[in-house]
Amino acid sequence: MVGNRQNVRSGDIMQAESVAFTHRGAVREHNEDAFVELPDSGLWLVADGMGGHRAGDVASQLICDTVTRAWRQHGGTPGKVELEQAIQQANQRIRQFGREELAGQTLGSTVVALLIERDVYHLFWAGDSRCYRFRDNEVTQLSRDHSQVADMVEKGVLDEREADRHPLAHIITRAVGVEDALTLDYRSGQVEPGDYFLLCSDGVSKKLGNAEIRDLLNGGPIYDVSQAMMHSLLINGCDDNITCVIVSMPEL
Repeated sequence: MVGNRQNVRSGDIMQAESVAFTHRGAVREHNEDAFVELPDSGLWLVADGMGGHRAGDVASQLICDTVTRAWRQHGGTPGKVELEQAIQQANQRIRQFGREELAGQTLGSTVVALLIERDVYHLFWAGDSRCYRFRDNEVTQLSRDHSQVADMVEKGVLDEREADRHPLAHIITRAVGVEDALTLDYRSGQVEPGDYFLLCSDGVSKKLGNAEIRDLLNGGPIYDVSQAMMHSLLINGCDDNITCVIVSMPEL
């Protein structure tokens, strides 16, 4: 699935153009990823579900549905407080679904959500879905994975290349819906003309390093970039679902 929109958030200085794609990948039978793309509201989100027996797609979609509904029902212009509240509400909805529909089975989902208000970005996340920023030909990972291998890298036990191949690379330490109390990490910063933001599930980040992302984002209009990225992932035999949202801020 690929979408492409361009819009201006009321009162904003810069308009954002975005494109998104999701695919079950080359191996998986089902797609447990989901995304939100609301450029008119300055909001984008990627969720990567887990839980087995297709419970993962329920968890990721509950996040997307809850956040989208909260945004559309809000009387004014929702901001970072409302975004965090919506994700917290999704956490409780997933918990309730597991209790009532799956006999207490635990299901959950990662989340990474980007909100752009005027010239400031707000980023919330839980799990290992990532947000990158591309600025001045440099790719920076803005989020930090909640995973066992990320903890080991931070402690100096592993380096980045070892982490990618580690047998525990798929074990995350935080997710929406897994516990009654959810802690979201948060980061904010300035948005500059020409910035790109890339939100993705780990099916993308495990196959594309910073250099590959940089080269792809230098490849022209973001729709073409998204097509090239999806093609590259699929021909290289991605063994996981792949979902990506690319947000582009115009040059002055």
